[in-house]
Amino acid sequence: MIIIGGGPAGYSTALYAARAGLDVVVLEGSYTGGQMAITSWIDNYPGFEDGVDGVSLGNKMKKHAERFGAKSKNAKVLGVDLMANPKEVYTDTETLLSKTVVIATGAYPKMLGIEREEELIGRGVHYCAVCDGMFYKGKTVVVVGGGNTAVTDALLLSRVAEKVILVHRKNTLRATKIYREQVMKAVNVEIRWNCTVTELLYKEKITGVRLKSIDTEECVVPCDGVFVSIGRKPATEFLGGQLQLDDKGYIMAGENAKTSVLGVYAAGDVRTKPLRQVVTAVSDGAVAVHGAEEYLDAP
Repeated sequence: MIIIGGGPAGYSTALYAARAGLDVVVLEGSYTGGQMAITSWIDNYPGFEDGVDGVSLGNKMKKHAERFGAKSKNAKVLGVDLMANPKEVYTDTETLLSKTVVIATGAYPKMLGIEREEELIGRGVHYCAVCDGMFYKGKTVVVVGGGNTAVTDALLLSRVAEKVILVHRKNTLRATKIYREQVMKAVNVEIRWNCTVTELLYKEKITGVRLKSIDTEECVVPCDGVFVSIGRKPATEFLGGQLQLDDKGYIMAGENAKTSVLGVYAAGDVRTKPLRQVVTAVSDGAVAVHGAEEYLDAP
């Protein structure tokens, strides 16, 4: 089995596959842990009552899978031939062959693209309100965006933070009606219309943002954290259209992890699913191996 992606879905798949007696190779890209590696602290993964940093959790998952014989390679996947028998995976160093392939490449948050944004990740800049919202109990946060993700993030944070400032570049929200109505009723949510974030203000951590309105006026908004909620992009470009994707580019695969091609499975944030969290990614890995075993055992 070739597993493309070295995050929680990838290494959960590797653990279950190796324990099932399969020969397993994980292609993890440039670093271990996937999106966990840029998450400063994870408080909602079972078994770590005091929380755990993302890098440590990623490395623990990797070592666990390798204990049972899984192999890891740092390689960039350039393309695949999923219709071939055996299936072919082309990396920047070699071509690998396998009877089964699991795609666990994840989805990456879209960034604002402004100065110091990447440097301040984990120091006040976040991309997951479910993951990091509890750090801002009783504080002031800015949420950037106007779609369903941004509005639901603002609502979630409104139950924790003292104040939520929703910044949207237009004068109407793109979110569905039910979410729009809820956020407009939230007493501690303020909406800044027709504004974009042009600068992140910080010392050791975020202290505020600079906003520019459509009429060119600028203002400084003090805050303790910024949640960027302008969408996510699944890492599926290398597939070359060989798997069925939904309208947002995620791999069409249900709870059984099966894709539109036999012997190919999708696990974690890269597949269609209602909730993208470490715990759901790990679950996908176990399910993908169950399907792969059935596929390999079929006459």
